[in-house]
Amino acid sequence: MAIRPEQRDQIERRIRAAIDRLLAGQIPPGGACDVKTLAREADISRAALYRTWGHLKDEFERRRSAAQAAGQQPDPREARITLLREQNQRLTHKLARTHAEFRQLKERHQLALSSWRPRTMRSSASAAS
Repeated sequence: MAIRPEQRDQIERRIRAAIDRLLAGQIPPGGACDVKTLAREADISRAALYRTWGHLKDEFERRRSAAQAAGQQPDPREARITLLREQNQRLTHKLARTHAEFRQLKERHQLALSSWRPRTMRSSASAAS
């Protein structure tokens, strides 16, 4: 079944409007800034998006990549994941530094304990001589 030109224009407008909404961060509940959500928001099948409207799918992916490269995160969940990854990395480094400092303190403490003798042992050692 062929699509009439006016239907084609209407579908293309729906897809472009959905692209703009998703890239503006208007992510629907249960969705993401991805092709699956784009098709759902434009009210077309994913297969039709790939087959018939592939140029718009490609445009969406290019614009999304450009936004991410510019430091923008259209999908708030993705932004949160990025933030949590960075925080996790900082905490991992902090834990490693703390662990190294603890190990150094423990070694110094053991060294100090090995050279320390109770007072009674010192006095009995001098009395024996």
